[in-house]
Amino acid sequence: MKIISTKKYLLGMLVLPVIFSGTAIAADEHESTANKAEAYAVDDRGVVVRNAYDECWRTGYWTPAMAIFECDPDLVKKPEQVAAAPAPAPVPAPTPPVAHPTVTFSADALFDFDSARLKPAGIQALDEFARGLTNIQYDLITAIGYADRIGADNYNKNLSLRRAEAVKNHLVTVDGIDPSRVFAEGRGEANPVTGNACHGLGSGNALKDCLAPDRRVEIEVTGTR
Repeated sequence: MKIISTKKYLLGMLVLPVIFSGTAIAADEHESTANKAEAYAVDDRGVVVRNAYDECWRTGYWTPAMAIFECDPDLVKKPEQVAAAPAPAPVPAPTPPVAHPTVTFSADALFDFDSARLKPAGIQALDEFARGLTNIQYDLITAIGYADRIGADNYNKNLSLRRAEAVKNHLVTVDGIDPSRVFAEGRGEANPVTGNACHGLGSGNALKDCLAPDRRVEIEVTGTR
């Protein structure tokens, strides 16, 4: 009887660790299956691995509650297809500015020599220019004055600016052009069109007549069609 009792006691000692071990495994399984991604084997790309029968490879953590449609369509309802949002309409490209041909007026036609006061012929020429703008959609008008190389640089630059401003003021006050669209600029002796053609003519009337093309007012019109 004592031997039998001893065997029963030993058997009981052997059973207890098994019971506790099973409890620990169940707890670990519950913790590991919290993430559904562990239900299937995936490769480095995150794609579910399939066997030779094209079946998804389930891991030991898989349960029906963790099934996904692509692997177990019998257990999971097909996800609803969400319609893609329509692509936004393309933004139209901005209309590039159009540079209309630059109109060049001889300073001698607009002004007396060494003067910034418009002559009657110059007034008539500017009025005709303004009438031609009625068929043009423009944004900016820039009057740019130039002088010849006779005289001091600072004086010539100031003279070219006063002539450009005289043109601007006439277009605004007489021809009714919006003053916010007209600008004046004086560049003095810059950008001569005669080049070296007048060298060697001294400083008399011959030189003044030769340099006449350099004394000018250019009017640039920029806008959109």
